[in-house]
Amino acid sequence: MHPPPLILASTSRYRHELLSRLRLPFEVLAPEVDESARGGETPAALAQRLALSKARAVAQRRPEAVVIGSDQVADLDGQALGKPGTHEHAVQQLRRMRGRTVHFHTAVAVVGAAAGFEQAALSSVAVSFRALDDDEIEHYLRTEQPYDCAGSAKCETLGIALLERIDSDDPTALVGLPLIRTSELLRQAGLDPLRRQR
Repeated sequence: MHPPPLILASTSRYRHELLSRLRLPFEVLAPEVDESARGGETPAALAQRLALSKARAVAQRRPEAVVIGSDQVADLDGQALGKPGTHEHAVQQLRRMRGRTVHFHTAVAVVGAAAGFEQAALSSVAVSFRALDDDEIEHYLRTEQPYDCAGSAKCETLGIALLERIDSDDPTALVGLPLIRTSELLRQAGLDPLRRQR
Protein backbone atom coordinates (compact mmCIF):
# COMPACT_ATOMS: atom_id res chain seq x y z
CA MET A 1 0.00 0.00 0.00
CA HIS A 2 1.44 3.34 -1.06
CA PRO A 3 1.57 6.24 1.39
CA PRO A 4 -0.64 9.22 0.60
CA PRO A 5 0.97 12.08 -1.32
CA LEU A 6 2.43 14.86 0.78
CA ILE A 7 1.69 18.47 -0.11
CA LEU A 8 3.18 21.66 1.29
CA ALA A 9 0.48 24.34 1.25
CA SER A 10 2.97 27.15 0.80
CA THR A 11 4.99 28.79 -1.95
CA SER A 12 7.61 30.00 0.57
CA ARG A 13 11.12 29.06 -0.56
CA TYR A 14 12.16 28.90 3.10
CA ARG A 15 9.52 26.30 3.98
CA HIS A 16 10.30 24.35 0.81
CA GLU A 17 13.97 24.13 1.78
CA LEU A 18 13.16 23.16 5.36
CA LEU A 19 10.67 20.43 4.46
CA SER A 20 13.18 19.02 1.96
CA ARG A 21 15.44 18.20 4.91
CA LEU A 22 13.03 15.43 5.96
CA ARG A 23 13.71 13.59 2.67
CA LEU A 24 10.03 12.91 2.00
CA PRO A 25 8.80 13.53 -1.55
CA PHE A 26 6.26 16.35 -1.65
CA GLU A 27 4.36 18.67 -3.94
CA VAL A 28 3.75 22.39 -3.49
CA LEU A 29 0.38 24.08 -3.89
CA ALA A 30 -0.53 27.69 -3.09
CA PRO A 31 -3.24 27.76 -0.40
CA GLU A 32 -4.83 31.04 -1.53
CA VAL A 33 -6.31 32.11 1.81
CA ASP A 34 -6.98 35.55 3.28
CA GLU A 35 -4.17 36.23 5.77
CA SER A 36 -5.79 39.24 7.43
CA ALA A 37 -5.90 39.30 11.22
CA ARG A 38 -9.26 39.33 12.98
CA GLY A 39 -10.16 41.89 15.60
CA GLY A 40 -8.74 40.99 19.01
CA GLU A 41 -6.77 38.04 17.64
CA THR A 42 -3.41 37.49 19.33
CA PRO A 43 -0.33 36.94 17.14
CA ALA A 44 -0.06 33.31 18.30
CA ALA A 45 -3.74 32.66 17.57
CA LEU A 46 -3.36 34.29 14.15
CA ALA A 47 -0.43 32.03 13.26
CA GLN A 48 -2.34 28.92 14.33
CA ARG A 49 -5.53 29.88 12.50
CA LEU A 50 -3.68 30.66 9.27
CA ALA A 51 -1.63 27.45 9.36
CA LEU A 52 -4.82 25.42 9.72
CA SER A 53 -6.67 27.48 7.09
CA LYS A 54 -3.88 26.93 4.57
CA ALA A 55 -3.77 23.18 5.17
CA ARG A 56 -7.57 22.88 5.00
CA ALA A 57 -7.79 24.93 1.79
CA VAL A 58 -5.42 22.61 -0.06
CA ALA A 59 -6.87 19.48 1.56
CA GLN A 60 -10.29 20.40 0.12
CA ARG A 61 -8.74 20.32 -3.36
CA ARG A 62 -6.66 17.20 -2.66
CA PRO A 63 -8.51 15.13 -0.03
CA GLU A 64 -6.36 12.03 -0.68
CA ALA A 65 -3.19 13.86 0.38
CA VAL A 66 -1.55 14.74 3.66
CA VAL A 67 -1.23 18.52 3.64
CA ILE A 68 1.11 20.73 5.66
CA GLY A 69 0.16 24.34 6.33
CA SER A 70 2.33 26.79 8.25
CA ASP A 71 2.40 30.44 9.22
CA GLN A 72 4.67 32.71 11.22
CA VAL A 73 3.78 35.92 13.03
CA ALA A 74 6.23 38.17 14.85
CA ASP A 75 4.90 39.43 18.17
CA LEU A 76 6.11 42.65 19.77
CA ASP A 77 4.24 43.38 23.00
CA GLY A 78 1.17 41.54 21.73
CA GLN A 79 1.09 43.32 18.38
CA ALA A 80 1.57 41.30 15.20
CA LEU A 81 4.38 42.33 12.88
CA GLY A 82 3.94 40.92 9.40
CA LYS A 83 6.16 40.85 6.33
CA PRO A 84 7.33 44.42 5.70
CA GLY A 85 6.99 44.31 1.91
CA THR A 86 8.99 47.51 1.46
CA HIS A 87 12.31 48.93 2.60
CA GLU A 88 10.61 51.74 4.51
CA HIS A 89 8.39 49.36 6.49
CA ALA A 90 11.39 47.12 7.26
CA VAL A 91 13.31 50.12 8.66
CA GLN A 92 10.33 50.97 10.88
CA GLN A 93 10.05 47.39 12.13
CA LEU A 94 13.72 47.05 12.99
CA ARG A 95 13.81 50.41 14.75
CA ARG A 96 10.90 49.28 16.92
CA MET A 97 12.56 45.94 17.69
CA ARG A 98 16.09 47.15 18.51
CA GLY A 99 17.04 46.45 22.11
CA ARG A 100 13.82 44.45 22.57
CA THR A 101 12.74 40.81 22.69
CA VAL A 102 10.34 39.73 19.96
CA HIS A 103 8.46 36.42 19.97
CA PHE A 104 8.15 34.66 16.63
CA HIS A 105 5.17 32.29 16.68
CA THR A 106 5.41 29.60 14.01
CA ALA A 107 2.43 27.29 13.65
CA VAL A 108 2.21 24.09 11.65
CA ALA A 109 -0.93 22.12 10.78
CA VAL A 110 -1.23 18.73 9.13
CA VAL A 111 -4.52 17.72 7.51
CA GLY A 112 -5.42 14.44 5.87
CA ALA A 113 -9.04 14.88 4.78
CA ALA A 114 -9.61 11.31 3.56
CA ALA A 115 -8.29 9.87 6.83
CA GLY A 116 -10.09 12.44 8.99
CA PHE A 117 -6.77 13.60 10.40
CA GLU A 118 -6.25 17.19 11.55
CA GLN A 119 -3.67 18.37 14.07
CA ALA A 120 -1.78 21.60 14.70
CA ALA A 121 1.13 22.71 16.86
CA LEU A 122 2.81 25.98 17.75
CA SER A 123 6.48 26.69 18.33
CA SER A 124 7.45 30.09 19.75
CA VAL A 125 10.93 31.57 19.63
CA ALA A 126 12.10 34.48 21.81
CA VAL A 127 14.52 36.64 19.83
CA SER A 128 16.49 39.38 21.58
CA PHE A 129 17.67 42.13 19.25
CA ARG A 130 20.81 44.20 19.79
CA ALA A 131 20.52 47.97 20.27
CA LEU A 132 21.04 48.53 16.54
CA ASP A 133 21.93 51.93 15.13
CA ASP A 134 20.41 53.24 11.92
CA ASP A 135 23.54 52.53 9.86
CA GLU A 136 23.49 48.86 10.89
CA ILE A 137 19.80 48.58 10.01
CA GLU A 138 20.36 50.22 6.63
CA HIS A 139 23.36 48.04 5.77
CA TYR A 140 21.52 44.88 6.76
CA LEU A 141 18.42 45.73 4.74
CA ARG A 142 20.37 46.77 1.63
CA THR A 143 22.40 43.57 1.82
CA GLU A 144 19.66 41.05 2.63
CA GLN A 145 16.42 42.67 1.43
CA PRO A 146 14.34 40.52 3.83
CA TYR A 147 11.06 42.10 2.78
CA ASP A 148 9.27 38.73 2.62
CA CYS A 149 10.21 37.76 6.19
CA ALA A 150 8.02 38.36 9.24
CA GLY A 151 9.56 41.13 11.31
CA SER A 152 12.24 41.81 8.66
CA ALA A 153 14.58 39.35 10.39
CA LYS A 154 16.37 36.65 8.39
CA CYS A 155 18.48 34.83 10.96
CA GLU A 156 19.86 32.17 8.63
CA THR A 157 22.16 34.70 6.94
CA LEU A 158 23.44 38.17 7.90
CA GLY A 159 20.41 38.78 10.11
CA ILE A 160 22.05 36.70 12.83
CA ALA A 161 24.28 39.74 13.48
CA LEU A 162 21.19 41.71 14.52
CA LEU A 163 20.66 39.49 17.53
CA GLU A 164 21.90 39.02 21.08
CA ARG A 165 20.25 35.65 21.67
CA ILE A 166 17.63 33.16 20.49
CA ASP A 167 15.65 31.00 22.90
CA SER A 168 13.83 28.10 21.27
CA ASP A 169 13.01 24.42 21.57
CA ASP A 170 13.19 24.03 17.77
CA PRO A 171 15.97 25.80 15.84
CA THR A 172 14.09 25.57 12.54
CA ALA A 173 10.99 27.36 13.83
CA LEU A 174 12.49 30.82 13.38
CA VAL A 175 13.25 30.13 9.72
CA GLY A 176 9.58 29.33 9.06
CA LEU A 177 8.71 25.66 9.63
CA PRO A 178 9.23 23.94 13.01
CA LEU A 179 10.59 20.60 11.83
CA ILE A 180 10.46 18.90 15.22
CA ARG A 181 6.71 19.59 15.48
CA THR A 182 6.22 18.86 11.77
CA SER A 183 7.92 15.46 12.07
CA GLU A 184 5.77 14.62 15.07
CA LEU A 185 2.54 15.49 13.24
CA LEU A 186 3.62 13.62 10.10
CA ARG A 187 4.31 10.49 12.17
CA GLN A 188 0.80 10.75 13.60
CA ALA A 189 -0.55 11.07 10.05
CA GLY A 190 1.32 7.93 8.96
CA LEU A 191 4.33 9.53 7.23
CA ASP A 192 7.45 8.89 9.29
CA PRO A 193 10.60 10.54 7.89
CA LEU A 194 12.72 7.83 9.54
CA ARG A 195 10.86 4.90 8.04
CA ARG A 196 11.01 3.84 4.41
CA GLN A 197 7.79 4.75 2.61
CA ARG A 198 6.35 1.80 0.70
